[in-house]
Amino acid sequence: MRQLKNNIFANLDWIAILIYVLLVVFGWMNIFAASSTDTERELLDFSTRYGKQMIFICLAIPLIVFVLFLNSKFYEQFSSLLYLFSLVLLAGVLVFGKKINGATSWYNFGGIGLQPSEFSKAFTALALAKLMSDRQYNLKLIKNQIKAFFIIFLPAFLIALQPDMGSVLIYFSFFFVLNREGLTLRYFILGVTTIILFLLTIYFGTKIILIATITVLTLSIIYIAYKNKQFLRFNWPIVVIGYIITSLFIAGVGYTYTNILEQHQKDRFDILLGKIKDDSGIGYNTYQAKLTIKSGGFLGKGFLQGDRTQGNFVPEQDTDYIFSTVGEEWGFVGSTFVIILFILLLFRIIFLAEQQTNKFSRIYGYGVASIIFFHVIVNIGMVIGILPTIGIPLPFFSYGGSSLWGFTLLIFIFIRLDAHKKYDY
Repeated sequence: MRQLKNNIFANLDWIAILIYVLLVVFGWMNIFAASSTDTERELLDFSTRYGKQMIFICLAIPLIVFVLFLNSKFYEQFSSLLYLFSLVLLAGVLVFGKKINGATSWYNFGGIGLQPSEFSKAFTALALAKLMSDRQYNLKLIKNQIKAFFIIFLPAFLIALQPDMGSVLIYFSFFFVLNREGLTLRYFILGVTTIILFLLTIYFGTKIILIATITVLTLSIIYIAYKNKQFLRFNWPIVVIGYIITSLFIAGVGYTYTNILEQHQKDRFDILLGKIKDDSGIGYNTYQAKLTIKSGGFLGKGFLQGDRTQGNFVPEQDTDYIFSTVGEEWGFVGSTFVIILFILLLFRIIFLAEQQTNKFSRIYGYGVASIIFFHVIVNIGMVIGILPTIGIPLPFFSYGGSSLWGFTLLIFIFIRLDAHKKYDY
C-alpha cells in the first residue's frame, strides 16, 4: 500500500484525463483551422497562433506533472497562501500590466503574455474550499456567508478594476458551490429576480418598471396577508424597506444605463433584448458567427474546408468565437460532440466530488465544475446570440496559454486530490 501511495500516478481518474485530452486536441484542431490559410499551413510554424498554442499545450504537460507530484495535502494546507499570491498578482497587474483591448489584464514577459485572472479562479476555489471545510464553519450563519462572499468577490473586484467584466462574471459561478453546501435558495431567487428587473428596466425604462414592480408587490403582499388573516400583524416596516431598496435598484439601473455605460455597452444590451438590430456594427461578430455556424449544416463542411472560417468573416474566431469554427467545419454533429464532451467532463467531476472522503476535496470539485459550466454556457450562448457579447474563452478551445494553463491547473488539482483520497486522509 505504501508503494501505491507514493506513486503519483496511482488511482488517477483516466476517464477525466481522457476527456481533457480529447478537448485539448480537438480544440487545437479548430485553432489550427481558424488561424491558418491555404498558403500558410506549416504544422511546426511557431510564429503562428496555432504554433504558439502547440507550445502552450506542450508546456501544460510539465505543469500537469508538477501538480500531480505535490502531495494532495499541500493544496489544503497552502490554499490561503496561494489565494493571497493570486491577489498580489491581480493587484500588481494594475500597476505593471500591459493594456490590451482596453483592459490592463496581462503581464508581459519578453513578448509572452500572462493573464493572472485565469489562475486566480483555481486559487479562489481552493480558498473557498478551505474556509467551508472547517468543522466550525456553518454556512447558515450570516457572518460565515459574508466570509465566503468576501473570498469570492475580492478577486472579482480587482479584476473589475482592469476592467475585465467577463472574468468578473465567472465568480458568480461559486454560488452553485455555496448552494451545494447548504446556502438557501433565497439568494438564487434574489439573483434571478435582480437580473430580470435589470433587463426589464433597460427594455421598458425606469418609470414603467418602477410603477409596475411596486404595484405587483403591493397587490401580492396584500393578497397573501389577507389570505392568511395576518393583515394587521404583517411586518410592514420590512415591506417598506423592501420597496425602498427595490426602487433604488431600479432607479440605479436606469441611471447607470443612461449616464455611466459606454455606448457600445448599451448597444450590446439593446441588441440582446431586440431593441435595435446592428449586424454591421456592434452586432457584427455575433451575426457573422451565427451565419458561420448555420453554413455548416448537419455534418459540416469538413476539416479546413470552412470557406467562411478561411475568409476571416468572424473577428476573434480563434479566441472568443472559436465555437463558430466548430459549427462550420464539423456541423451540428461536431458541435453536439463538443457539448457532450463538456457535459461528460462536468458529470465526471461532480461524480468524483461526491465520492470524496474529505470535505475540502468535495467543495473544490464543485468549484471546478461550476467554473467550467459557467464558461461553456456563457461562451456558447454569446456565439449563438442568446447572451450578450462577453469576453469569456471556451475552455481548451479558445487560443491562449493563460486560459489553457488555468483550466489545466484547475482540473488536475482536483484529479490529484481525488487520486489519493483513500491514502492522504
